[in-house]
Amino acid sequence: MTQRITLGPGAESLTISTAVDWQESEKLLKLGFALDVRADRSAAETQFGHVFRPTHLNTSWEAAKFEICAHRWIHVAEPGYGVAISNSSTYGHDVTRNIREDDGGTTTTVRLSLLRSPKFPDPGADRGRHELNVTIRPGASIADAVQEGYRTNLAPRVVKGAHGALPLVTVSNPALVVEAVKLAEDGSGDVIVRVYESLGSGPQGSWWPTSTPAASVLSTCWSGQRPHRE
Repeated sequence: MTQRITLGPGAESLTISTAVDWQESEKLLKLGFALDVRADRSAAETQFGHVFRPTHLNTSWEAAKFEICAHRWIHVAEPGYGVAISNSSTYGHDVTRNIREDDGGTTTTVRLSLLRSPKFPDPGADRGRHELNVTIRPGASIADAVQEGYRTNLAPRVVKGAHGALPLVTVSNPALVVEAVKLAEDGSGDVIVRVYESLGSGPQGSWWPTSTPAASVLSTCWSGQRPHRE
């Protein structure tokens, strides 16, 4: 196993790249971060949003959550300060509280489950070569965590051209995330834009096509609101 830690010029996050030839048996490989943050809950990305989970073990239900799921990022914070951890291929996490022996202060440990090697149901699970990328961004808000998750999983592609290109879609609120832009599958030439609000504050803001004027826009909402035309 080799591990490379990179901090690029002007970067707001530290990148940890781990290359492993995994041939273990009944082992679990974790990457942990002991953070000087007193977090009472964690925020874990799910599809088009995030879910909060407490970090305490006050109930048997919480104690049973020895591992939790997060998609591209997990965020822990105390009032005024947070830390975001993003990943390229890891869903399993655990978040625990710890007490410092010297002064009794509360800290938070976040661990990612990178690779496993169970006997059942798949004795060959995760065997082979892997390259796993994780970033940690101190002083981060949940909005920063969303950005970090996309940056880790969808790196910008630079291509040469005659001139710069405008984005296909522009949003008025940075909390709005353009998740997908694609042609309709019915061959009509219509363009489908999937936008979601990433911070849980409701549909505040607007979006519009940037490079090509639209003859009409049909907006739909998954929450059950009726479609309307603009």
